[in-house]
Amino acid sequence: MFSYRHAFHAGNHADVLKHAVFVHILDHYNRKDNPYWVIDTHAGAGLYDLRSDWALKNGEFVDGLDRLLGAASMPPMIERYLEEVQHFNPDGVANFYPGSPWLALRALRDQDRLRLFEMHPSEADVLRQNLKQQGRDAVRQTTLYQADGFDGLKSQLPPAPRRGITIIDPSYEDKQDYRKTLQAVHEGLKRFATGCFAVWYPLVQRREVQELVRSLERLKTPWVHASLTVRKPTGDGFGLHGSGMFVLNPPWTLHAELDATLPWLSATLKQDDRAGFTLKQQAS
Repeated sequence: MFSYRHAFHAGNHADVLKHAVFVHILDHYNRKDNPYWVIDTHAGAGLYDLRSDWALKNGEFVDGLDRLLGAASMPPMIERYLEEVQHFNPDGVANFYPGSPWLALRALRDQDRLRLFEMHPSEADVLRQNLKQQGRDAVRQTTLYQADGFDGLKSQLPPAPRRGITIIDPSYEDKQDYRKTLQAVHEGLKRFATGCFAVWYPLVQRREVQELVRSLERLKTPWVHASLTVRKPTGDGFGLHGSGMFVLNPPWTLHAELDATLPWLSATLKQDDRAGFTLKQQAS
């Protein structure tokens, strides 16, 4: 089973940036034997069929994932990300796209745990069915909540092993999501000051975007902030012309990896001459 809501955008340029960063964070956490939790506040369905009518409706993966496949001399961060995507496509054809829950499941060891929140009833049902198909170990390691991840995050922090990654990536279709995201980060850091919080946001023509970014950059916690623009904004203000990832308490390796990756990614995914990227950091 697969999702119809998130599938519209599966494998697009925003997913490439978000999931390349996420895979890097997971790899970093696996360098130590100590257990950790992954908490996903907006899990979606976990796995998406790029051949489905929903994915093909807009075909956003054509200007995202498809542009990376077969590209020459790609940075290690992108190679590593594509390794994970290709795991779900053993025949060599990219028909299935793993969302963040499936990337996390791939990374988790026996001692690690996954906490998933999905509020939309049909999406949560698809996620539940998809999870069962991953086998007994995946079900054992995962707790699925059909609930609002913004509200539910409080109950998960701090995680029992005192190591954890929280990924926050709502759709932002509701303008309140910007405020709720910032509030979730503030409350999350109060409960779990050393936790890694990875926040994805869209680049759209809304003042709320810049307000969210400015508020996050004022935080005293160490952070890395990357954004990728693939085209100029549309005249009517609608549509996604890029996206950003803001990572609090990031792996110490993340900034250097993004510094080597973003120029290549911008050149590969650009749709016009307004494509570009930014990369900032605040050290401890």
